[in-house]
Amino acid sequence: MAALSERARRLMRPSLAGLEPYDPGFTPTRVILSANENDYGMPAEVHDEVMAAMSGVATNRYPDPMSNRLRDAIAGWHGVARGNVFVGDGGDECLFDLFLAFGGQGRRLVNCPPTFSVYALYASMVDTEVVDVPRDPETMALDAAATLAAAADADLVVLTSPNNPTGDLVPVDLVSKVCDACPGLVLVDEAYGEFAPAGSSAEPLLPAHDNLIVLHTFSKAYCLAGARCGYLLAAPDVVDALAAVRQPYSVSSLTQAAAEVVCRRRDAFEPAIASTVAERARVIESIDALGSSLPIRVWPSEANFVLVRVPHASQLRARLRDEYSILVRDFSDVDGLADCLRVTIGTPAENDLLLDALATLVKEES
Repeated sequence: MAALSERARRLMRPSLAGLEPYDPGFTPTRVILSANENDYGMPAEVHDEVMAAMSGVATNRYPDPMSNRLRDAIAGWHGVARGNVFVGDGGDECLFDLFLAFGGQGRRLVNCPPTFSVYALYASMVDTEVVDVPRDPETMALDAAATLAAAADADLVVLTSPNNPTGDLVPVDLVSKVCDACPGLVLVDEAYGEFAPAGSSAEPLLPAHDNLIVLHTFSKAYCLAGARCGYLLAAPDVVDALAAVRQPYSVSSLTQAAAEVVCRRRDAFEPAIASTVAERARVIESIDALGSSLPIRVWPSEANFVLVRVPHASQLRARLRDEYSILVRDFSDVDGLADCLRVTIGTPAENDLLLDALATLVKEES
C-alpha cells in the first residue's frame, strides 16, 4: 500500500499526519501462513448451512443494528445475558469503538509490546497517550510488576492472551490483579483463545470485575475472516457506551446470518482446532531440532502461530515467497523482534513444505 502523500499529510489532523496505512504484507502464494487464519477451512456441512442462511437474507433491508439474534446466541454460548455482549465488524471494530468511547486526550493506554500493533494505532487515532511496558526480550513474557504499576493510573489496559505475535498467555491471576489495580477498563484480547489450554480464559473473572472486557472473534478458529465478525463480553453499561459510538449498521445481515450458524455449529470446528494444536507442537519440535545445528530459535506458543528468529529474516521471508510460494509474516522491523518471522500453523502438508524449505534456506542464509 502506498505511503501518504505530503498533500494528504498537510490536510490531515496534525496528530494523525505521521500515520501510514496498515499493511498486512499479503502476496498471493500457494501456501499462506501469514495471517493466522484456519487453513483447514470451514467444515463442508457448516459451509452449506452458512450459504443457505445467507441466501435467505433480505439484502434490501438494513441489518439489525445491534445484531440481537447473534448476541443471544453468543450469550447462550458463554453463559451471560444479551446485555453483556457487543458485536462488531471484526475484532478490529470492537477495538476501535473501545478507544473511541473510553480513550481520548488526557487518557492513558497501558500497552505491552511487542504485541498487536493496532492497539497503539487506534489509541493514537483518538489522541490517547500510550504507555508501553515492554516484555522480557528473552522470554517475551509480560513484566507483571511493571504492568501492575502502570495500570494504577491507566484509563485502559490491553492484555493479549495468547499474545500476537509471541504466542504466550497472560496468567488469569495476573488479569485479576490488573483489574483490581486499574481504575479504568482492562481488555483481554482472546482472539486466539480457542487454541489455548482449558482454563486459560479470563472470562470467569467477569462477574467479579466490572471493569474487565474480553474480546473474541469468529475470524480465526471459526473460519469467518472473510465475513468479519468479532465480539466483546463486558458489563452492560460498557456495552451501552460502545453502542453509543459505533457506526450504524456496521455488521451486515449476511455476516450476522453466517455467524449465527457458526455459533450454533461451533463443535464441528473442534477437530481442526485439535489438529492445529497437535501440528503446533510438531512444528515447534521440528524447528527446535533445526536450532540444534543452525542459528534458529522458536518460542513456545499457545496460539495457532509461532514466532521464529532466523538469520536475515527479511531476506528469508522473500525467498520463501519467491522460491517456494510460501508466505509468512516478517516482524523483523518491530522493536524487540529483530530477525523474527511469525508463522501460522497450517495443515500437515503445508507445515511439511514450510519445514523443508526452512531447513534449506536457513542453512544457506547462515
